[in-house]
Amino acid sequence: MNPVIFTIWGISIKWYSLFILIGILIGIFLVMKEAKKFNLNKDDIFNLCFYGIIFGIIGARIYYVLFNISYYRYNLMEIFAIWNGGLAIHGGLIAGVIAIYVYAHKHKLNFMRFLDIVAPAVILAQAIGRWGNFFNSEAHGFATTLSVLKKLYIPNFIIKGMNIGGVYYLPTFYFESLWCLLGFIVLLIIRHFKYIKVGTTTAIYLMWYSFGRFFIEAWRTDSLMFGGFKMAQIVSLTLFIGSLIYLIYLYHKGKYVNLYNDINKGRMN
Repeated sequence: MNPVIFTIWGISIKWYSLFILIGILIGIFLVMKEAKKFNLNKDDIFNLCFYGIIFGIIGARIYYVLFNISYYRYNLMEIFAIWNGGLAIHGGLIAGVIAIYVYAHKHKLNFMRFLDIVAPAVILAQAIGRWGNFFNSEAHGFATTLSVLKKLYIPNFIIKGMNIGGVYYLPTFYFESLWCLLGFIVLLIIRHFKYIKVGTTTAIYLMWYSFGRFFIEAWRTDSLMFGGFKMAQIVSLTLFIGSLIYLIYLYHKGKYVNLYNDINKGRMN
């Protein structure tokens, strides 16, 4: 696949950057729409989105670079070339959440409610962003055959794109994109339940994504490694277990305590 959409004045505009931008813009739109239901301050919501996105991208890049330090230590300028790929979602989530927490704490806003508002938008942005990996010919799985890909009912244009150097690869980016898209629908449905608690949507998002990523990561050939283990699987397992424990904790409280859809208590401050 050609990673470049077009070149103007010597500057290459790449599909990877475009899909990330589309994911961000759609995500912000969804967050602002949901926040409006609670009559939340637009400036606070915009600032939370802004800092979460900026630090999320920085964190995603730092995370990726650290696990590939043997290469980047000799190619320092390439650290900043994020348009070539190399953003680790787990690093982005960690840095983004920290930035949101700091801002929310400083301005006395409801940190967990905002995470619930943003969770569906994030997983949809992930679904969209994965297509940037397709055009960069990255985040794919092990080598396979044309017949196997056809049996999986994968669209022909993806199969053609997965022919890299004459070898067919498993399109794990595609599987993860579909998993995230399905997760987006699930989160929207769950968030409309009458007695859902603040924190539930975030916990289910982390469990949903982590469950799928753990198994999809097993097929990938470009995983970030820690010792002899795939780092994404370690983090996914940790997040899944931690979120499950948190979810159990939430529902040990009273049925009507801290409900997400209680509009009268929807203000963040």
